Amino acid sequence: MKTNHKKSNQKLQTSAAVLMNAIILFSASEKISAQNHAGIIGIDHVGINVPDLNTAMPFFSDVLGFTPVTQLGPIPLDKAWKELNNINPETGAVTIKMINAGTGASIEVFQYADNQGSKTNPKSDDLGATHIAFYVSDIHASVKFLKSKGVKIIGEPFLTPSGDTAGETWVYFETPWGAKMELVSYPNGKGYQKANPKTVLWSPKDSAKPKTFANDYDSKKNTALIESHLKIWNEKDAAKRNVLLNQFYVSDIEMVDRHFIAIGNDEISKFIVDLHTKNPEFTFTAKSVETNHNVVRLYWQFGSKAKPAVVSGMDLFVIENSKIQKLYVFVDEKK
Repeated sequence: MKTNHKKSNQKLQTSAAVLMNAIILFSASEKISAQNHAGIIGIDHVGINVPDLNTAMPFFSDVLGFTPVTQLGPIPLDKAWKELNNINPETGAVTIKMINAGTGASIEVFQYADNQGSKTNPKSDDLGATHIAFYVSDIHASVKFLKSKGVKIIGEPFLTPSGDTAGETWVYFETPWGAKMELVSYPNGKGYQKANPKTVLWSPKDSAKPKTFANDYDSKKNTALIESHLKIWNEKDAAKRNVLLNQFYVSDIEMVDRHFIAIGNDEISKFIVDLHTKNPEFTFTAKSVETNHNVVRLYWQFGSKAKPAVVSGMDLFVIENSKIQKLYVFVDEKK
């Protein structure tokens, strides 16, 4: 009987151990799930190498409309770091710029001085070959613009007719240093979304909606912002005007006129220069300013000191994070 008790106790101990291990494993699994595995929230940036920052930066800023924000270096790299990161021992210092690429991940751009690595871009089927895809609202307009800047478009925009990505139009293009990048657009969504899946792919299309902040509803601050807007339009010095543009307009501001749409500070600045060239003695003055949350209405006039109201009109502004996001222009018809 004692032997049976021992066996019984051993079975109980074994069962208890199994149960305890199961509880521990379940708890660990639950903890991992709660932490989303590695705890990753999303993509912060994508890193790429370029042969020359003096070529890459104008392309990113002037052609693609991105804004370089931070810079590190040149940073000398010691032998241990090169060995650890598989860098050629004869390669020199690295300079790194981080670029704001609109809504989504930033782009980290590396330039190595005296680069002793491969100078050839990987082929599309090479191990490690990558590309960055940028979402656009009108892919044909974007392609036309890139072509006007001398950018090589690889093929023509292709509309996917069926499958999970049905409704997506895409096309590749080439950077001045030969890297391949992509434009994509799916204004009505992709085919797989019709099945109402539990998980939907992230898209800048869905995240590009303006975000308002508490300050955006401050009528006094918004009135002062419109006064700064008038300073921009009356400033004839290009350098001073660019400082004001970057201070009070978002980088991708849209100015919507009855006859055209200008996007970005460069296009608006060119329009202002043209106005001053044709009307060197004219200035803008405010007749009245009205605020409604983050929307402001400005009644204005444009003319000389002798005739201050040669042209008049009304502008509507959308404020986002204390900057002007959109500008709708209404010019009064001449009677």
